[in-house]
Amino acid sequence: MSYGRMKEKERQIRAEVGGLLAQAEAADAEEDAQHGAEQRGDELPAELQRRETRLRKIREAKRVLEERARQQAEQAGKPRAQVQQAKPADKHQYNFTDPESRLMKGGDGWVQGYNAQVAVEPSLQLIVGQRVTQVANDKEQLAPMVQAIEQQSSQRPAALLADSGYCSEKNLAYLVMTHQSAHQIDAYIGTAKQKHDAYCQPCPRGALPKQATRVERMQRKLQTAAGRAVYAARKTLVEPVFGQIKQARGFRQFLLRGLTKVRGEWALVCLTHNILKLHRLCYQ
Repeated sequence: MSYGRMKEKERQIRAEVGGLLAQAEAADAEEDAQHGAEQRGDELPAELQRRETRLRKIREAKRVLEERARQQAEQAGKPRAQVQQAKPADKHQYNFTDPESRLMKGGDGWVQGYNAQVAVEPSLQLIVGQRVTQVANDKEQLAPMVQAIEQQSSQRPAALLADSGYCSEKNLAYLVMTHQSAHQIDAYIGTAKQKHDAYCQPCPRGALPKQATRVERMQRKLQTAAGRAVYAARKTLVEPVFGQIKQARGFRQFLLRGLTKVRGEWALVCLTHNILKLHRLCYQ
């Protein structure tokens, strides 16, 4: 339900509650006259009770959306006064079935769900890092995924290959910091959505200007012969794993609700994928 619809529905239910209370008072007066004032029930009529319950849920949903709007304003660095006054837009939505899920755009349109991430090693297509987030944008997921690989596989990746959804100045700056450590990561990250042969064009001649951004430097890296060869392998690494999970094994939606349970479900899916890969390696 959208925030604008919540405000409209709240007004409607308040009016209905008022009408039902008036009817209840009239019924009480009639029953008192018929049976005596000492005879009264302690329970709300079923219709009124249902509306009161619905009204409480809508008010709680409004409170959650308003708090979310304040958090987003704070993260955007707005002044304290603007943070306290921040309100959600009327189109912002709340899901009563799974409040922790978010509205995200998928391959088949908009869905209510989560953003499932995996990192795959190139030799056997084993999943070496996985996580689930409520954030639809992948640009905030590069650093957390590197950390997930280190935690779940007990090693830092020597190289990293990702599509343009993970490209930003902030992410590339994070990789520069990792390059300064003892375990360097050789990263190849798409800089923008490209046509099929975009990185097949010859590398421009001449050195990059000193003031070139990190994104521009990454773009030049992908235009080199080595960069083109590495990036061309991207669709043969991670994309087949998602295809095997979603198409071959039919896992196209989470069965559980809530971020904690969904993370556990995704971890089991990834574990099953690895077991099947290792079984095929050992017995076929």
